[in-house]
Amino acid sequence: MSKQTYRVCLCFSRRFKLAVAEAPEEIRALFNQYSDNGIMTDNHLHRFLIEVQKQEKATLEEAQAIIESLKHLAIFHRKGLNLEAFFKYLFGDNNPPLDLKLGAHHDMTAPISHYFIYTGHNSYLTGNQLSSDCSDVPIINALKKGVRVIELDIWPNSDKDDVEVLHGRTLTTPVQLIKCLRSIKEHAFTASEFPVVITLEDHLTPDLQSKVSKMVTQTFGDTLFSPGSECLKEFPSPESLKRRIIISTKPPKEYLEAKEIKDKESDSQKGNAAPDEEAWGKEILNLKSADDKNELDEDDNDAEEDPGEGDHKLPHDIAPEYKRLIAIPAGKPKGGLEECLKVDPDKARRLSLSEQQLENAAETHGKEIVRFTQRNILRVYPKGIRVNSSNYNPLIGWMHGAQMVAFNMQGYGRSLWMMQGMFRANGGCGFVKKPDFLLKSGPHGEVFDPKAKLPVQKTLKVKIYMGEGWYYDFHHTHFDAYSPPDFYVRVSGYNLLVSFSSLHK
Repeated sequence: MSKQTYRVCLCFSRRFKLAVAEAPEEIRALFNQYSDNGIMTDNHLHRFLIEVQKQEKATLEEAQAIIESLKHLAIFHRKGLNLEAFFKYLFGDNNPPLDLKLGAHHDMTAPISHYFIYTGHNSYLTGNQLSSDCSDVPIINALKKGVRVIELDIWPNSDKDDVEVLHGRTLTTPVQLIKCLRSIKEHAFTASEFPVVITLEDHLTPDLQSKVSKMVTQTFGDTLFSPGSECLKEFPSPESLKRRIIISTKPPKEYLEAKEIKDKESDSQKGNAAPDEEAWGKEILNLKSADDKNELDEDDNDAEEDPGEGDHKLPHDIAPEYKRLIAIPAGKPKGGLEECLKVDPDKARRLSLSEQQLENAAETHGKEIVRFTQRNILRVYPKGIRVNSSNYNPLIGWMHGAQMVAFNMQGYGRSLWMMQGMFRANGGCGFVKKPDFLLKSGPHGEVFDPKAKLPVQKTLKVKIYMGEGWYYDFHHTHFDAYSPPDFYVRVSGYNLLVSFSSLHK
């Protein structure tokens, strides 16, 4: 492929008011090319947008709007932009790195397993994982930013007659499930018309599952996508699921096993404790995985036999209407990693792994993970010791084709910035098409090896012209005139493996 060079203007000027003499020669030459007598009119700016910024669809009205937005500046010239105002445009919000007006321009007709999906973790938490409030507000905020996967942990309330959302076995304060569902309905398609997936971590009794089924059905109505009782052989496309709500969870089981314990203890009349409390207590104790003793990983209870293969062993009171809501079934088959990553041509499903489990699996089963994610969905979630709602490196998941790299959206830091930057692509619609090498198989079934050393396909070059910004933190008298500050710029590059798949060819 041909080498593509991308030049990025980053600005840290020495004074608030940029002296014309300080302008880099290349920027000055560019301005002179698209201006007359030191003024860039709307027609000049329109040509600049098309010819230099490569915004082929830019209109004269958009150029006029940019100039209008800079009128409040003292440096503004009534006939157009002078050099200093031109700098303000280059380094302002009107000149984003990606043109969001392109909208979703990837092929959106492939199965959803062919896309990276903007995914939240414990989407209802306002802060840390142990003691913060649960609310619908972070859910609304996430949806407004384009997040397409919302996670809800659903538990019985204290009277066991209603359903609440909270982080179980912690001090987080609950929020009603119905409030979260109504907020999702209201804001689901504010930022994107492509589908929203609700992943449920279910800790309910069959009667409460029936209640949830009614809540979901009545709240979302015709927007709810339900395949019925049949398993999907292949997931539908984002295009075919526009403005639809999708439910993903594992078919109900863990509570039923606890219920069997309760019934046996009730029959033998052991103790005076309330049966429900005893059953729930034992269930909670058994949710911990022996493999992750130092973690509070919420999905350890996924480690159960494949849904559908052992259902004949379960009691007959599974809520059938609840089970029919599940469009993306989840669960971990028994038998270890090899069984988890087996591809069933007759059934598409979702598998969840913690970040640590993925790292371990990638060491020995990298190609098997890639093959699994070509048809099925892999969700990766933060390990439980991240109680401060921090995040992890998303690149490992993306390199192996993981569609749902789940993040704490209320957090902060470089990892979250990487996630936010990744999903600015494709118009910020929340779905980014995976590169072809993660989707294709060779003539003998061979798939991409994430550990393989491959030749360079594209080269990214960043040229720093100059910058502005330090004066927001330091007053102009902060430094001694004879010892000016020695500022520097650090440029970090991420996501190159997947981001280059988003470039126009």
